[in-house]
Amino acid sequence: MAITDPSLSVSGPASPSDATLTAVIRRRRLLVLALNTGTVLALLAAMARLLAFNGVSPLEGAMLVVYALTLPWLSIGFWNAIIGLYLDLRHKDAAGHVTPQLRRTDPDAPITLRCAIIMPLRNESADGALSRFEAVQRDLARTPWAGQFEFHVLSDTNLPAIAAAERQRVDIWRTRAPGARIVYRQRLDNSGYKAGNIAEFLSRCGDDHDLFLPLDADSVMSASAVLRLVRVMEANPELGLLQGLVVGRPAQSFFTRAFQFGMRHGMRSFTLGSAWWQADCGPYWGHNAVVRTAPFRDNCMLPVLPGKGPLSGHILSHDQVEAALLRRAGYEVRVLAEEDESYEENPPSLTDFILRELRWCNGNFQYFRLLATPGLMPVSRLQLVLAILMYLTAPAWMAFILMGAILAGGSGQLAGVPIGYGLALFAAIMTLNLFPKIMGLAQVWLNPDEARRYGGRRRVVTSGLLELALSMLTAPAVAFSISIFAVGLLFGRRIQWRAQTRERHRLGWDEATRMLWPQTITGTGLSLYLASTAPWAMIFGAPVLLALTFAIPIAVLTTLPTWGAWSIRNGIFDIPEDDHRDRDETRPEILKAA
Repeated sequence: MAITDPSLSVSGPASPSDATLTAVIRRRRLLVLALNTGTVLALLAAMARLLAFNGVSPLEGAMLVVYALTLPWLSIGFWNAIIGLYLDLRHKDAAGHVTPQLRRTDPDAPITLRCAIIMPLRNESADGALSRFEAVQRDLARTPWAGQFEFHVLSDTNLPAIAAAERQRVDIWRTRAPGARIVYRQRLDNSGYKAGNIAEFLSRCGDDHDLFLPLDADSVMSASAVLRLVRVMEANPELGLLQGLVVGRPAQSFFTRAFQFGMRHGMRSFTLGSAWWQADCGPYWGHNAVVRTAPFRDNCMLPVLPGKGPLSGHILSHDQVEAALLRRAGYEVRVLAEEDESYEENPPSLTDFILRELRWCNGNFQYFRLLATPGLMPVSRLQLVLAILMYLTAPAWMAFILMGAILAGGSGQLAGVPIGYGLALFAAIMTLNLFPKIMGLAQVWLNPDEARRYGGRRRVVTSGLLELALSMLTAPAVAFSISIFAVGLLFGRRIQWRAQTRERHRLGWDEATRMLWPQTITGTGLSLYLASTAPWAMIFGAPVLLALTFAIPIAVLTTLPTWGAWSIRNGIFDIPEDDHRDRDETRPEILKAA
């Protein structure tokens, strides 16, 4: 469905960027296009050569097609990471280099714009979410600019007990902060999910605030991080949205510690590199960002997609669509590509991570119906395509693996194929897949001060290698679940909107089995099939076969408290904010308060 509301085509304020800067950004984008096109074609040619060694069968042709679908996302992650590491080594202020508005902002300027900090909730732990929200308010209260902020709890909770707990917790908060403006609203109709919740707030209170800053239930930001974003927005009226880089909070679970360690390093260089060429068409992740209220309200209200299928109805993955519409209206969308005391909680187990991925998969596939939206900037449209490919890659890889197993154990089509060539191509693909994390680790390792914050270079390398190994053992299980879900979408299955599990002591065997039994059966079946028909193929398939066959014990064991305690005791997967050793001075006050 195309969005055709004429109000979405208005022009925002002219950007201060001159023709020279526009030309520079165009050259950057052309360079990135050339690098990725060349990489995709080279990888496609390498696989075509391997599959065509004995002639191309219909099955091999199908393998080449699904393989091609995996390459754009693989390539762009590779080059974003390389560009990001280069920029970090080349420029002392790399974030200011890619987002020039940072250099045009006085870091001590007074705050004059009115900003609402909002937290949409739906059946979340009231005490946990609102404790974090209160910590943000208390930190801002210590600054001279507290009067410029209001705090809005936007509840979509439909469970009476949780709603009562929310109201009670807000009353306690108000008692402890008598001078703060704290508003609680419960919306009984959950229409539009989170985007609808925020839209209702904007229609009701939008005229009262120049800016708004959405926080998720697991988000927390320091006053310095909030004020920095607000000051940049105030000094640069061409900005419609400024997204801060969000990192994981300290955790106790082995899985979460490993996940946040890998995610942090994977995002750092990747985000810096992508910001370099995306420039004014940057990303929006739906929280921990400052948004200009009027243009967002006037241009970013989302349609309801017609029909009854899983890609119809309210848009689940609203954030990137809103960024594209805001850019279409003439406002820049930028990312502050460096860490700045902006945090979130990461999933506590593999199964919780999978459930989150399935919801995003459903939402991102809705973008198929938005690609023809008129007036979008080319880079904004490309981001929608990449968001689709991010989740199309999983079923494409699974299809490639299954077809490869059939081919290997079948008619001898692969007889005589050089194993060394195949292993080299396999190694190249795996390296490209892991490159964002590798570049993020290199970024820390090459900076002595930064490495010291992570416990030293040896610990960075040890933790990095362990995380990469765990990632290789969990990624196939995640991809398999996404593949099953994607096939289900074709038959009308859709995700249900439920509160996420943000905390758990450990994952039970029964819960892991209910979600991961298809992986176990498939992995076991493939292993037996290849062992009896093509044992040599298990050299290539070992990472995937192990990951699928042992998905259940991997999910359970990575949540065992003993494993988490071991990693904490030995500093494995430590991040600078961890405070269990003699580094408490590095832990931001906002995390102690939250």
